[in-house]
Amino acid sequence: MNWQSTRRLSPKKLLLSKWTAAVPSDKEKHFIVTQLLEAAPPVSGVELIEIEAVYSGRSFKLPWRDLLDDERWLQGWQ
Repeated sequence: MNWQSTRRLSPKKLLLSKWTAAVPSDKEKHFIVTQLLEAAPPVSGVELIEIEAVYSGRSFKLPWRDLLDDERWLQGWQ
């Protein structure tokens, strides 16, 4: 993973943000963040996001920090 990204993200502002898969599969290229999932106490804050493919409607959960990987995700729809 390329964690040396210059992209800065605030997990609280990810809801409804748009993303493009750097390497699309099954015609799923464009995605939108549909839900923020917080960690269980005592840790607080957003830990996971639910992201949905616009083409198929398939959704899955992943750690929000995975969006910082430039080899997998590009910000916005491109």
